[in-house]
Amino acid sequence: MVHFEPQDDAAERADAGLAPVTYLPGAAPGMKRRSPLQPRPVDGVTDIEGPPAAAVAAGADEADTDPRVSDHTDDDANDEADFDADADADADALDERERAEKVLLHRLRGRSLSTVEALLVLGATGVDSGEASEIIEKFTELNYLDEAKLADQIIHSHNVRKGLGRTGVEAEMRRRKLDPGVMLDKLEELPDDEAERVIDLATKRIAQMERFDDQTIDRRLTGFLMRKGYSSTLVRLAVKAAMDSRGGGGGSRVRFR
Repeated sequence: MVHFEPQDDAAERADAGLAPVTYLPGAAPGMKRRSPLQPRPVDGVTDIEGPPAAAVAAGADEADTDPRVSDHTDDDANDEADFDADADADADALDERERAEKVLLHRLRGRSLSTVEALLVLGATGVDSGEASEIIEKFTELNYLDEAKLADQIIHSHNVRKGLGRTGVEAEMRRRKLDPGVMLDKLEELPDDEAERVIDLATKRIAQMERFDDQTIDRRLTGFLMRKGYSSTLVRLAVKAAMDSRGGGGGSRVRFR
C-alpha cells in the first residue's frame, strides 16, 4: 500500500514556483474570512442572530430621548385635551341656548312681545347676539313672535276698549318698540272716526261730573281726553259737544260739590 503524506502548504507553493504566503497578525492558515458586519466574537461566542444587547439598549435610550418622538406624543395629548375642551364648551353653549329659549317661551306665554322686547329678554339670559338672532328667527318661523298680531292687540285694547285715539295708540306701539313699518301699516287701518269716537267718549264722561261747575268740568274733561291721545282740536270739539249735550249750551253755571 502506498501512503501519501500531506505536504506543507509552503513546500507545495515552492515546488510550484509560487512565492510563500505571508499572513497578517492574528490570521492563521485555514481561518475563514469574516464579514466586516459580523460582530467580533466575545469569549469565543459570536452572536449571529442580531445586534448586541448593548446596541439594542442604546437604541432604546436614544428613542426615549429623541425630541421628535416626545414632541409628537405631547402634540397628540394636547390635541385630545383641546378636543375635550371644545366639546365641553359646545355642550355648555347648547345648555345656555336651551335655557334662553325656555325663558323667552315662558315670557311669551304671559303676553305677546315685539322683536326688540324678545331680544332684551334673551340678552338678560347671557346668550350672545348671534345666538339671540337665531332664536328670534326660529320663534318667528314658529309664529311665537308676530308683530302684526301684537299691533292688532294694541289697537283692540287701547283704541276699541279704552277709547284711545290714533296718537294714543301710536304712543303705545312705540313704547312696545314695534317695527316702524308694521306700526305705520296698522295705524293706517284705523277707521277715520276719531271725531265721533272722542265726542262719544266726552259725552259719557261728562255724565259723571254733574256735581262740578262748568269751568271745572271743562278743565277735567280736557285733561282726560288729552291723555287718551286725541289732538287738541278734537278735544275742544268734543268738550263743547259734551257740554252742549247737557242742555246748558256750555254756559257757565255755578254748581256745588
